Amino acid sequence: MYCGVVVVGFSLVLFLSVRVLSPGYVNARLEKETPIFNKQRIDFAPPEKINSLVVSSNQLCMSLGKDTLLRIDLGKPDEPNQVELGRKDEAKVYKMFLDHTGSHLLIALNTSECLYLNRSVQKVRALSRWKGHLIESVGWNKFLGSETNTGPILVGTAQGQIYEAEISVSEGSLFSTNPDQYFRQVYTLEEESGPAPVCCLEIERGIEGKFFIIATTRKRLFQFVGKVPEGTEQQGFSSIFAMHADHLPSFREFPANFGFSEIAFYTPKLRSNPRSFAWMMGNGVLYGTLDYSRPDSILSDERVWVYPSDIDITVNKPISIVLTQFHFLLLLPDRVKAVCTLNGQVVFQDLFLEKFGLLTRMIKDPTVQQIWIHTEKVVFRYHVQRESRDVWKMYMNMNKFDLAKEYCKDRPECLDIVLAKEAEHCFQNKRYLDSAKCYALTQNYFEEIALKFIEAKQEEALMEFLIKKLSNLKPSEKTQTTLLTTWLTELYLNWLGILEGDPSQRNLYLDTREKFRTFLSSPKNKDCLFNNRASIYELLASHGDTEHMVYFAVIMQDYERVVAHHCQHDEYDEALNVLSRHRDEKLFYKFSPVLIQHIPKKVVDAWISMGSRLDARNLIPALVNYSQSASTQQINEAIRYMEFCVYQLEETQQAIHNYLLSLYALCRPDSLLSYLEQAGTNPNRIHYDLKYALRLCAEHGHHHACVHIYKVMELYEEAVDLALQVDVDLAKSCADLPEDDEELRKKLWLKIARHVVQEEKDVKKAMACLSSCALLKIEDVLPFFPDFVTIDHFKEAICNSLEDYNKHIEELKREMEEATQSAKRIREDIQEMRNKYGSVEPQEKCAACDFPLLNRPFYLFLCGHMFHYDCLLQAVFSNLPAYKQAKLEDLQKKLAATSQPSKSHHRPKDTDTISLGKGQQSREQIKADIDDIVAAECVYCGELMIRSIDKPFIDPQKYEEEMQSWL
Repeated sequence: MYCGVVVVGFSLVLFLSVRVLSPGYVNARLEKETPIFNKQRIDFAPPEKINSLVVSSNQLCMSLGKDTLLRIDLGKPDEPNQVELGRKDEAKVYKMFLDHTGSHLLIALNTSECLYLNRSVQKVRALSRWKGHLIESVGWNKFLGSETNTGPILVGTAQGQIYEAEISVSEGSLFSTNPDQYFRQVYTLEEESGPAPVCCLEIERGIEGKFFIIATTRKRLFQFVGKVPEGTEQQGFSSIFAMHADHLPSFREFPANFGFSEIAFYTPKLRSNPRSFAWMMGNGVLYGTLDYSRPDSILSDERVWVYPSDIDITVNKPISIVLTQFHFLLLLPDRVKAVCTLNGQVVFQDLFLEKFGLLTRMIKDPTVQQIWIHTEKVVFRYHVQRESRDVWKMYMNMNKFDLAKEYCKDRPECLDIVLAKEAEHCFQNKRYLDSAKCYALTQNYFEEIALKFIEAKQEEALMEFLIKKLSNLKPSEKTQTTLLTTWLTELYLNWLGILEGDPSQRNLYLDTREKFRTFLSSPKNKDCLFNNRASIYELLASHGDTEHMVYFAVIMQDYERVVAHHCQHDEYDEALNVLSRHRDEKLFYKFSPVLIQHIPKKVVDAWISMGSRLDARNLIPALVNYSQSASTQQINEAIRYMEFCVYQLEETQQAIHNYLLSLYALCRPDSLLSYLEQAGTNPNRIHYDLKYALRLCAEHGHHHACVHIYKVMELYEEAVDLALQVDVDLAKSCADLPEDDEELRKKLWLKIARHVVQEEKDVKKAMACLSSCALLKIEDVLPFFPDFVTIDHFKEAICNSLEDYNKHIEELKREMEEATQSAKRIREDIQEMRNKYGSVEPQEKCAACDFPLLNRPFYLFLCGHMFHYDCLLQAVFSNLPAYKQAKLEDLQKKLAATSQPSKSHHRPKDTDTISLGKGQQSREQIKADIDDIVAAECVYCGELMIRSIDKPFIDPQKYEEEMQSWL
């Protein structure tokens, strides 16, 4: 860890750098790395010398001696297949050609004959049409060929002719037919001296049905380009060669030659077309890529790599060439050299011992990317392993950094080197922004890079470096994130301050401002900026950048600071817009006292839009402060909000209703009484303070309102007294309110009558009071009149009063007569009941115990049920209330006491009818009381049975005992 201090302009920035080395950044090789080209000797001892060897699609064919052909499927190397050529003459194998599928093998003999062998058969067939031509090369058709048919192919001879041919194998045929379908000449290749051997042929298909045919001689490379009409591919390529019948096709020519040439192609895996080529000829190796989109030539990016200095083409000229992704291998008589196609340097050399003999041929299997080399005695195989391992370094040295990064993206230690080199290259070429982007991805020391940009006075590049470095930090690196964020803020503010003062840099200023805002609003920086917002605010304040201070506060959702800023600058509408947009209740409570002083209507509109989210009680201080200094028109805004709370939100808070009352009393007396009446007269459902409302109305002289409040408080005397000062009719309405208290109602009407007589001295109105209240009589009102009033004024009232008295007397007489008749009927009923009886048969049984009824005292009910006394008592007792149970027990004790014999010899004659002493009940009275409790109703037909319907049959406390008795 390294801490440092850097001075940038007038700002002092502390930063922290941590050098983190990835665990994979290892400089020393822990184990020996395998070479790119790993040689393996094949465990094979040929019985005869090897003349020729070809490999394709894991199928290997080898010519041994004069007449033997050995075929090996490399997937099953233990099952070789030997085929005899069946030649009796001195002919020898000159060359062999195997197609891309490994199915078709052509064997060219030095006697200008050609044999054919299919993988599925054992017999070699002679191609009669090919006789007389020494075959030098074959161009296989990779697009139409199959295992039994080659499709149209091209054949090059030593005499320079190019023939088109087709070979087909007839499966299951009864008669032997020639495999060669046709063999016709299509072109002749020439050099200055005339026809030249066709060393190589290659057929490739581009886009839109275009075919490219490459043919080489000893020092020329020809290209034939043309389209084959769709659906006519089977007819061959004669149409393409016919296009060049009158003129030579395009070709490349080199002066030197060593009697032959060879071309090799590299085809990546999972692709059907080659991507690059290497042509070995006298002047060196022509290397390039294949571009199938070009119209006239497929060859692109060509360059000639001369042979290494130790190769003398007059003494040890190359024999074969093989091309891989980044190298071409040259086969010399005693060694193999690998040359990098990127820089032409020899990167690998393998020397073979003399005991193996001279190297004869080198070929590559394009499908498995294996390279084969043989002498007359031995076969070797090369495996290509991680060929691109060091390619990044070559691209880096060539300043092709994108390619270098592509080939080391899975090796972070190498990628870091490439990025550092690219950054340094950009810095040297004054591409400071690109350099900063690259430096931010390296593991170089942070402070070294920062100082480098500072010394070069490249603040913009330094900012880019810090931004990229910040984006690459991990969430756990909070300290580094904080310091980089603070430093970047300082740099942005410095840069904006410089650009703002220069009108010519207006566009750059706007662009930088947008970047700064993007930086502040970045989600990745949000937590860091929020945790350190105090420091950011200080930086913004030190630069006087109020615009970005407000912008930053909005991002941080610090709306309190934003609103405060607008209020300080008298931007009240903007402040209210912020409050309305973010709908923060606390901010409304805090800033409403200020805003309502300047824009009351808009503030009240905002409050109303917030609805129930605002607690109106918290806004009352702002309204009180405002209403004390505002005009009546402005106070109406406060009333408007309070009415919204009361009538729309249906607020029940007493403070709100009290404040609305105070506003009504102050400015809207006409609305005061309607509000009170709408609130109702039930004190339990009224939300304002009655005493406060009464005091408030009294202070402002609103007597009607006071009368209404007195009525709600049920202070009817005070209500009538005050109403008489306003309006007699109002007092009358108050006097009738105590409906349940006639005495009070009469008293109130007397007050009204006294007022009418003594204050208004209006006899007619006083008489009207008598008709309005039935409780008042003329005699109640007469004392209020002065002595000089004549009786004529009361004549009608007195007569009416006497008539009422007469009617009342008559009504009392009728009631007395009805009472007398009712008493008479009751006495008769009692007498009748005393004489009522019932008959009981001897065989009757108790309804409870089912024993004979007459054995013990019993009860007989009108319903017909009969019970023994003790049975009825037992059935009734448990269902009686507790107080009746106690009373019954007490009566039974008293009855038992009266039944005890007296010790005195002088016993009264009838003990049941005499009193037992002062304060004691007689025996008959006790029995009657017991009967009233026990025999009040039949236990089966009365209410007792109905009340016991939910009672369980078995007492819950005895349930367990009862259950055990049944087990």
